[in-house]
Amino acid sequence: MKVHWRRIQSQKNTYAVLVAACEQAGFDMDLVSSPADDVTCYSLNSIQAPTLIPEIRDAACTTVVGGPHATACWRELVGIADFVVVGEGEWSLPALLRHIESGSPGCPPGVASAAGYCPADRQVVLDAYPPFTHVRGYLEITRGCPHRCGYCQTPGIFGHSVRHRSIDTLAACAKALGQVRFVTPNAFAYGSDGLHPRLEKIERLLRSFGDREVFFGTFPGEVRPDWVGDRVLELVSPYCTNRKIHLGAQSGCDTVLNRINRGHSVDEVYRAVECCRDHGFTPVVDVILGLPGETADEQRETLTLVRWVTREGSIHAHRFIALPGTPLSGSMAADLIPDAEKLLGSLALKGKVTGGWAVPALRFKTLPANRYEL
Repeated sequence: MKVHWRRIQSQKNTYAVLVAACEQAGFDMDLVSSPADDVTCYSLNSIQAPTLIPEIRDAACTTVVGGPHATACWRELVGIADFVVVGEGEWSLPALLRHIESGSPGCPPGVASAAGYCPADRQVVLDAYPPFTHVRGYLEITRGCPHRCGYCQTPGIFGHSVRHRSIDTLAACAKALGQVRFVTPNAFAYGSDGLHPRLEKIERLLRSFGDREVFFGTFPGEVRPDWVGDRVLELVSPYCTNRKIHLGAQSGCDTVLNRINRGHSVDEVYRAVECCRDHGFTPVVDVILGLPGETADEQRETLTLVRWVTREGSIHAHRFIALPGTPLSGSMAADLIPDAEKLLGSLALKGKVTGGWAVPALRFKTLPANRYEL
């Protein structure tokens, strides 16, 4: 049976992860630019899904879809695709391919079809699957998040319990890479429960990579500002090639942070930025503008943060998108005030602001995916 993966730029890392899982199960999966026999697999986010759904609906082959959009909207997609992988794909996708190959009725757990859906009966143990094989990708070190941020799909896909790939496994995988970058909801939470730091685990992890170029706490794995402090930056500085730390602030207004259940304060953002500067790191701060219910005054508080950060750092700005499967799904985005458009535009021209603040969908098209379900 031939198995193919539909080439989608934003899902390159997901492809690396699932090629590895399928190879382990005895299935090769090659890239295609259109549906091909016998089976074609798609990973969909909520921005590019509408452009691909007509192709999936009309495909003459067996179609399998997964990804953040499919996980949140599987009930809609079972009428379009033959099978929908809901949530993590490392176990479910190979199990489904065996099922298709054998012609068995029904679906394995974690897969939906027009015939029904049986939820997954297990969570993926990260060490049971390689993060990549011949298709290289970033190293996923942590999966799951204990927080409940209103805009984020991660807990809905991977759950609130935090799982880590072991240091021995990561060190062995890193030997195939010239430059080591990590995928994680919060790099400084490695080895912990996601709530209480385990700095000794971080030190052991970073020490295990020897003299390789290591990028930790920066793209594609940011850190929460409430986890930044002197001790952790003193610890990581000798081991890391990067001199930037990527912080997820999301707003410069405490009222907004509370409304989206972010779990940290604006003061903690300011302290984290100052701490990065004190230790020779350039802060790169994520903000989301147009969050539901955001008033003009609340937006101006975020602009105050933006101006302050960009004196010695930079901003990665996004417009809010109500993603399915999140607490804010179905919410209306607030309009950007003219001051926001003017400030972000002028700072972008100076190279101080990047991101999809003008065209929200850009954040899903230009950045590699950092989630590893199908």
